[in-house]
Amino acid sequence: MDTAFPYSQYVTGKNFVGRRADVTLIGNLLGQGENILLSEPPKSGKTSLIQQALFSMRMSGKVFTVGQFSALNIRTPEAFLLKMGNTVLRMAASTPAEYAALTQKYLDGTHFVFDPEKFTEEDKILSLNWDLDEADVRAMLRFPYILAQERGSRLILIVDEFQSLVRLENPDAIFRPMDACMRELKEAALFSWIICGSGVNAMKGIFQSSLLFHRQVERVRLSPVDEMEMADHVHKGFTMAGKVVEKELLQGACRLFRGNLWYINHFMSICDGMSKGYIVEQALVEALSILVSIHEPRFNAIVEDLTTHQINLLKAIVDGVVRFSSADVIRKYGLNSSANVKRVKDALMKKEVLVFDENDNPRIIDPLFEYWVRNYYFELKD
Repeated sequence: MDTAFPYSQYVTGKNFVGRRADVTLIGNLLGQGENILLSEPPKSGKTSLIQQALFSMRMSGKVFTVGQFSALNIRTPEAFLLKMGNTVLRMAASTPAEYAALTQKYLDGTHFVFDPEKFTEEDKILSLNWDLDEADVRAMLRFPYILAQERGSRLILIVDEFQSLVRLENPDAIFRPMDACMRELKEAALFSWIICGSGVNAMKGIFQSSLLFHRQVERVRLSPVDEMEMADHVHKGFTMAGKVVEKELLQGACRLFRGNLWYINHFMSICDGMSKGYIVEQALVEALSILVSIHEPRFNAIVEDLTTHQINLLKAIVDGVVRFSSADVIRKYGLNSSANVKRVKDALMKKEVLVFDENDNPRIIDPLFEYWVRNYYFELKD
């Protein structure tokens, strides 16, 4: 069903709001054969931005093939490489005979094989006929570069939830050869990675804290969407449905969600379903309560997983504290010691509850969780 406030899928075209400079930047980087990194919180608009950029590239006449897979359920290097290989093969072929020919041509001498029986039963193009070795890893990571060069056609491979690879027993089994491959084949500009991750702290550990991937990927930061532009877009959606709402109320909602378009569209969709004509402030308050109730089980699970010290630090942040190691703050919030403060901060970052900026100022990553913590968990009043 067509809706003015889509939130269950990515958006492009008329539903894409703001971030025009980001769209242009991604198009330019991909046109130059660069690898792109998008490390942003969940549901912040990464996929919509990528798809809008690819849409704009196609509209400008650029020709390319895109493949996409998620690393979310990957727990072994074998699983990552097989998923990658299956995706790349589907980008270049469509029949069993073509799959077999490409596997033979580009992965000959490795333990990757095309098994017709497994393909028929499980729809898996590639299988392993022996334990994975380093030569297999190198061959698979080089595969899309060589394929693109030999065919003379641009290939773009999108990997979602890349931070999940830190859960591998030995993440460097993928990270190091991947970094080496990017450096070795940098001039092969017909293939590009788009690496996405919603675990912002885990992604920072992979791409900033380590020495890997230095200058091999270009990080694109999502620009904030202008509050007024967002409110105008929402107002237009209500107007098209024959409904009236004050723009000031819409701006307040956009501010509450810190520009998170997923939350905004979900919230406005609830408002749309509750109203028939003029949307008053009370309707927005009730819609917010409904939105909170939908996400409350997830928020409960987050705080249930926190220790008392972690909860205390969260309370300090909600109270506006940004420096936690002074004796007064440690005593007031029961944080024990400055050494313990560091451990608690690290734990909350690992759990992707907090992020710290370049000036070490904290921010709760999820804007609705922040609202819930403040108003429901700590029962504070704004």
